[in-house]
Amino acid sequence: MNIYKRFARDTAVYGIASVLPRLVNVLLVGLHTKVLPPGEYSVNTKFYVLIAFFNVLFTYGMETAFFRFFTLYDRDPRVLRTAFTSLLVTGILFTAVLFTVREPLIRLMDVDERVYLIFIALLLLDTLMVIPYAYLRVMHRPVRFAFYRTFHVTVYALFNLVFLLWLPRVLSPDSPWYVRYESVPKVYYIFVANLIASLSTFVLFLPLIARFKLGLDKKLWVKMLRYGLPVMVAGVFYIINENFDKLALDRLAGSDIMGAYAAVYKIGVFMVLYITAFRLGAEPFYFTQHNHKDAKNRYAGVMLLFVIGGSLLMLGVIAFLEWIVAFFIKRPDYLVALDIVPVILTAYLFLGIYFNLSVWYKLTDRTRYGMFFSAIGALITILFNIYMIPRIGFMASAWATLAAYSVMALLSYFYGRKHYRIPYPTAKILFYILTAAALSFWMYEKWAGHWGVKLAILGGYVLLIAGMERKSLREIVKK
Repeated sequence: MNIYKRFARDTAVYGIASVLPRLVNVLLVGLHTKVLPPGEYSVNTKFYVLIAFFNVLFTYGMETAFFRFFTLYDRDPRVLRTAFTSLLVTGILFTAVLFTVREPLIRLMDVDERVYLIFIALLLLDTLMVIPYAYLRVMHRPVRFAFYRTFHVTVYALFNLVFLLWLPRVLSPDSPWYVRYESVPKVYYIFVANLIASLSTFVLFLPLIARFKLGLDKKLWVKMLRYGLPVMVAGVFYIINENFDKLALDRLAGSDIMGAYAAVYKIGVFMVLYITAFRLGAEPFYFTQHNHKDAKNRYAGVMLLFVIGGSLLMLGVIAFLEWIVAFFIKRPDYLVALDIVPVILTAYLFLGIYFNLSVWYKLTDRTRYGMFFSAIGALITILFNIYMIPRIGFMASAWATLAAYSVMALLSYFYGRKHYRIPYPTAKILFYILTAAALSFWMYEKWAGHWGVKLAILGGYVLLIAGMERKSLREIVKK
């Protein structure tokens, strides 16, 4: 099969698997913003910020290390055994530690004990499913991967509807069950729905997990740790880049502003969906193609395709923004943060470029560079938010995100030229990015509500790409 067609097929299936859960989450934003006021929505945001942070610590880069060594050692079963055993043992140990010291952590997180127990249970379940998911990806089983992801989000969405819509309607106000239901904050039921979904998915994974033999090759494990720990540190800094803005807004601007910002921020999920789908298909592609004589040209072609798709998506979201907002945001007090949308979309486009550029340090075993780039991005995020939020409010957080991701992408590009030079069509890529960003801001500021004008701008950009890329796209398809 044509290598790009296989890449496109796998990415499309992975796209369904990654887009559907996030799309359902976006759809649930409408329900959550209807049921929860901005202040309580901020509790939901903080919970998942902490989940994301601890997930990085619990997995310590072992997923990426598994990809690298499983392909490098020609699918040696020792790599699978070592990776899964490592996460199984440390996951249980880390969970036990968090349970033992739960009282000070409960006070620090400002949650009740029930929420904290759900928190650590989700961490353990997520950790135990990392290698099974990675195994399906590296073995090119995207359909099965998509099935598990789809099952998880279906269960999660179903129980959100049950807890937040169905139960309030069917329980009698005189019933003791109704009193008990109303005594619990609504946001708690969102966490319970997630726990039910994760536990159900883990049970489905058990037949596959049962085929994994346990065992730890110590020399291999040390090599994987050396490769993976910098990835973990980079992941921590990435979580800071993604979430410090929300924590800073909560402290410096109040929970209502943070809740509005976090809800509108999720409109940027359309770009996140695209990045995630692309990354899930690209990561196995990069590792399996690295020995091919034309690998670098193929990587350059993938980058060009990503930028074209991302630019079109950014313009498309802005063109239909009024419809998107009307569908997802149900309370007018959330709309105060709407101005962040074009900034966040541009920021995420640069983040996707950075993920694609990371191929050079992953293939040359220089993962420490990813750690350094992410650290610089985190420093920009922290300093910009702290200094600028008191001056320009929540827009400071959006601009900080754009500054961090664009600097990270530029640093990775220039260092990559030195260590693993890939012939990216740089001038063309910059032209597409800057043109799409300029048109997005122009549409948002000047043409809100003018559907004909915005569709004409979007159509003109499509024709521009078609004219410039006719020959390149034809060559990519033929390879």
